Amino acid sequence: MKSITVLCGASMAALLVLAGCTGDDLTRSFGLQRDAPDEFTVTTRAPLSMPPDFSLRPPQPGASRPQEQSIAQSAQVTVAGSAAFDTPASPGSTPGQDALLAAAGSPPPADIRARVDAEAVQAASSHALSDELLFWKSPTPPGTAVDAQQEAQRLQQNAALGNAPDSGETPVIHTKPKNIFDWLF
Repeated sequence: MKSITVLCGASMAALLVLAGCTGDDLTRSFGLQRDAPDEFTVTTRAPLSMPPDFSLRPPQPGASRPQEQSIAQSAQVTVAGSAAFDTPASPGSTPGQDALLAAAGSPPPADIRARVDAEAVQAASSHALSDELLFWKSPTPPGTAVDAQQEAQRLQQNAALGNAPDSGETPVIHTKPKNIFDWLF
């Protein structure tokens, strides 16, 4: 009788311990939780196709499958369709596509991405921390601000008097600092 009580107590303790272990690891271990595959890592394979001459060629180890496209090509076809990437005067292109490709000019150089990245690094490195601290205030915009109302009056007076529109002084807005803090900052 005593052994049955000990056995029941041990099994109850084991159940309590298992009930406390309700983490993801335990449920995955027992197969109670299913994980869906990551949709960005799943790739599709090109369908099998018949060889053109019906004679089997032995496969070469490590060679890519001839009917598969690269990831970049499949993305381009998905985004723009296959007709957008045909060469000019190819059977799948239209006269409008040929004219658009001809108007686009020569294709960009092969190292365009490297050039853009190098220019971005150079532009980012031109602003040193000391420049940011010393010249934190943005520069004033180029040119001068014209007072619109006074300029309209001046043009009306020139037209009434028969003078040329560019005769006379152009009214300019002069901004002055209001106090010493505006002048400093």
